[in-house]
Amino acid sequence: MTSRRRNGRTKPTVRTARSRAAGSSAVVASPTGPLARLVATFGIETVLLATVDVQGRLKGKEYDAAGLVRRLRSGSLSPEMCGYVLGTDLGMTPASSGPFSWSSGFGDISLLPHLQQARVLPWLPATALVLAEPIGGGWPHPLAPGTVLDDQLHRLAEYGVVPAVGIETEFVLYEGSPRDAAAAGWRGLRPAAWDNRDYALDSPGPVREFGRRLRQVLAGAGLPVEAVKGEGAPGQVEVTVPYGEVLAACEQHVLFKHAAKTIADEQGMTASFMAAPSTGVGSGLHLHVSLADFDGRPLLAVDPQDGTELGDLGEQAVAGLLAVLPEAAPLWAPYVNSYKRLGYHSFAPARLTWGRDNRTCAIRVVGHGRSLRLEVRLPGADANPYLALAAVFAGIRHGIEAGLKPPPATSGDAYETRDMSLVPRSLEEALGFFETSVLAGELFGEPVVAHLARVARMDLDHHATRVTDAEVERGLVQA
Repeated sequence: MTSRRRNGRTKPTVRTARSRAAGSSAVVASPTGPLARLVATFGIETVLLATVDVQGRLKGKEYDAAGLVRRLRSGSLSPEMCGYVLGTDLGMTPASSGPFSWSSGFGDISLLPHLQQARVLPWLPATALVLAEPIGGGWPHPLAPGTVLDDQLHRLAEYGVVPAVGIETEFVLYEGSPRDAAAAGWRGLRPAAWDNRDYALDSPGPVREFGRRLRQVLAGAGLPVEAVKGEGAPGQVEVTVPYGEVLAACEQHVLFKHAAKTIADEQGMTASFMAAPSTGVGSGLHLHVSLADFDGRPLLAVDPQDGTELGDLGEQAVAGLLAVLPEAAPLWAPYVNSYKRLGYHSFAPARLTWGRDNRTCAIRVVGHGRSLRLEVRLPGADANPYLALAAVFAGIRHGIEAGLKPPPATSGDAYETRDMSLVPRSLEEALGFFETSVLAGELFGEPVVAHLARVARMDLDHHATRVTDAEVERGLVQA
């Protein structure tokens, strides 16, 4: 294991983390060979040069493929983007304060393209993608989601711990394109299946065709999914990506969402990743996390070969998650709507509990031996996986550092464990914990806390004065 220095700290370079450039000047020196071969081999006409924003979406520009390769080879292109893409809310509203705001003048940030990871996007005609890393002050920008996660990975590596992750995502398919939904004022949306199709193998034709097409294009992009299945709510689908390296899983999740929305639109449907797209419906982002040492030996179980009982480090990880996740809720539940999923008997956690193969708990311990893992069930489908996993790894690290012990495991119905704390019930409550948490400031750094709180508060402010259909229904006559 080698070391590097950044911001005055020595950090190990871990196999699970992507390599970092010393500065934005590396843009010119980056090899164009992989991109050029991709363009020539697959007849690529358009290259999307994109980064990931705070909401976990691709943001960037479209380039003529041949022209981009020429400009990168000649060193005449140093990609930049308005820095506000790292600081807007869901509706791209500019912030009124902070580093990406009216007061900052909305300057540009440099982008470092990862040309070695260029890939074809089969769900768009003759198109390839190059992900780029925001650069600030000669280093990866400290407020970019990828940097926030990478920092936690390196800090966890200081304890000889390397995580792997698998992501399960639920979302809802609706009839009609997003344009149709907007024209209808987002009312009267009809799910693509009309009843509970959990584990069903006889889903309606459009839903089956969507799943087939999604698997096809993601496999063509080198991002095969593990499984696609029906879920419990009408029109709800769950997609599981293969278990593996953390940053690769996050990248796959972002591209999967992009593909799912594109394919749904092509087929006259809308794919919604809201945590609670309608009353009584919740879509989760379940994070399956395992821990190993640098030689790949599993660390969670007492018996790493076939055990199901957590060892000391496994218990510390669980205890750290239960301590940190409620204080870092805006990283895994960033919107007002996020908290409307966390209801009683909803299959989303309502209390801060853990248990063995217990889906009513916030942390579910599942598997055995090498496959023993922690399923973190708190995040909704609207979460940015980079930030949600940063919160998870910060919690695990805190548990290890402090040598924490978890409360007794919950068996049976965790919703009825009245002696265990509730998860935050609203974004306002969560922000109150987050902004005043000494622990959050220590784990993530005050600039990151202030930045993410500012973005979350923009969503809170957006909803503060808006009258909802539910309010009118309840109060128009009765008030």
